[in-house]
Amino acid sequence: MQNNFETLSNKEYLLTNGIGGYCSASVSGANTRRYHGLLVAAFNPPTERLVLVSKLEETLVINRESFELSSNQYPDKIHPQGYSFIQNFVAETDKATWLYTVNGCQIQKTISVVQGQNTVVVTYQNLSAQSVELQLMPLLVYRDYHAMFFEQEKFDFYTEEIANNYLKIYAEYGAKPVYMQLDKGDWKTSHNWYKRFQYKQEEARGFNFEEDAISIGKADIELAVNEIVQIIFSTNEIEDISNNTSLFKIEDNKTNRHFIDDLITSSRQFIVHRKSTNGSTVIAGYHWFTDWGRDTMIALRGISIATGNEEEARSILQTFFDTLSEGMLPNRFPDYANDTVEYNTIDATLWLFVALYDYHEKFTNNNFITSILPQLKSIINWHIKGTRFNIHTTEEGLLYGGEIGYQLTWMDARIGDFVVTPRIGCPVEINVLWYNALCIYNYFSTTISGKEDAAIAQLSTNCKAAFVQYFWNKNDYLNDVIIPNSYVDASIRPNQIYAVSLPFSPLNIQQQTSVLNCVETNLLTAFGLRTLNKENPDFKPIYQGDAWHRDNAYHQGTVWPFLWGEWAMAFLKLNKFSETACKKIWEHTTELQNHFYNEGCAFAIAEIFDGLKPNTGKGCVQQAWSVGNMLNVFLNKDWKL
Repeated sequence: MQNNFETLSNKEYLLTNGIGGYCSASVSGANTRRYHGLLVAAFNPPTERLVLVSKLEETLVINRESFELSSNQYPDKIHPQGYSFIQNFVAETDKATWLYTVNGCQIQKTISVVQGQNTVVVTYQNLSAQSVELQLMPLLVYRDYHAMFFEQEKFDFYTEEIANNYLKIYAEYGAKPVYMQLDKGDWKTSHNWYKRFQYKQEEARGFNFEEDAISIGKADIELAVNEIVQIIFSTNEIEDISNNTSLFKIEDNKTNRHFIDDLITSSRQFIVHRKSTNGSTVIAGYHWFTDWGRDTMIALRGISIATGNEEEARSILQTFFDTLSEGMLPNRFPDYANDTVEYNTIDATLWLFVALYDYHEKFTNNNFITSILPQLKSIINWHIKGTRFNIHTTEEGLLYGGEIGYQLTWMDARIGDFVVTPRIGCPVEINVLWYNALCIYNYFSTTISGKEDAAIAQLSTNCKAAFVQYFWNKNDYLNDVIIPNSYVDASIRPNQIYAVSLPFSPLNIQQQTSVLNCVETNLLTAFGLRTLNKENPDFKPIYQGDAWHRDNAYHQGTVWPFLWGEWAMAFLKLNKFSETACKKIWEHTTELQNHFYNEGCAFAIAEIFDGLKPNTGKGCVQQAWSVGNMLNVFLNKDWKL
């Protein structure tokens, strides 16, 4: 373990509870984001998330000498510097474990969360050859997870003692309570504010980066040799802690991890319960995303379908079917119950067809497909006659969409009223998806009912012909956006890869090979595909700065790992999943595997990387489609390694 504050603060852990809540911080012990917290609770799963317990300050007393194990960034200093005592750290998706070594004594700390509850358990074990004293001081806040917290008179943090070492805490009158229980020790209640914690990740993103927190008291605990103490924080009433030791059990650390198995484990963090629909859904990314239609349809192919979780996949699909409106799936569910569902997406609904195709290929559930066929036909009809945002088919058979001031494709960065990549017209991936939607519907109709839908079949034929005519560039790649006989955006972007990776391609093999070569030559990196080639004058090499600069770079060269899966699938399909091809793809994951285990957030794949020199994950630390698309490759039935 390298005892360097900068290094340990750039490494994070994330423990999720299956309802949208989580526990997360940096390995150093310092919070570096507004989204960090020991207890971040979801009160309307998976939304209405509040940060309730910021962190625990810990002090080890050995022979009356005190050693602070915590770390915090303040304006002028790091205090305390407990990171220097960290001998070892191991994080997985269900627990995080630290080993502190101080003057020959050792303390092991483990944090875990309870699935289906807003509950976190912190366990300490004295691994020393002598008794020690442990002092624990919780620091609390009470805020939305997008906000920051400061000392205010209205927050009195009223503390009610239910039983010995069992407290019920209200930040203010009418606030949602936090329960705290300690299984041993001497607790003393006292209120003290700690001010100006510095969150360097927020500073780097151009946001407010200072926060205050309040101490509500301190526990003094004597720990004999090998003795364990637990402290629990929860939004639920806690039973006698002596009966809850099953919440966590200290075990030996796993060795010889297998990357694919660990990807599967990691993917479970994204599956959460949605209270409003009483079904399953997919969190798009941690820490700040909720469930998005596009991300869900792409990610569940690997996370739920490829992993064989049929009931879960069907529940997720049904959650979104229940929200169909004018032939469209929602772009995202809102963060708050009173907000309206947003439908500003052109591709989420089309990805639904691809997800259903994968579902049927994996599970052959004809009954479910039969039950939703009328809704699929309705979706197609809405797109033909026209729906929101001027989405309609052109006379050539292509799908057009877009209005000024709206972002409808996955390249959806928007700053106020300014849309960075509006892509109004016929985007290439939208029309590959439209072609696939038509083919998949006809496949279902023919396979299940035994009768081809002649009108849909003709639409797919027209779309295929028009696609080649208007999208094919004389330089042997696909234009990014066109308006038939009017406009061509010939930018080299990764969106063309879908014409090879998706189940049905409108291109012949020679054309598909040319597209793959173009993508590999211009866009491929060790961490995914660039969103724009480096020679384009709009290419932004680094994703950094305030919201304006970051959003301007978001799809103008920035590397996205989820596109790695599309490239890999395209390569494997064209090479017929040969052992040589599979070996090449596996070898190409070397740096992604290192990122997964050793960089950024443990057991996670970040949302994005810089375009010019990708090496450090940025954006969300754990992104659903980044993980899901890798699983979609490795769990493919034709994968040979």
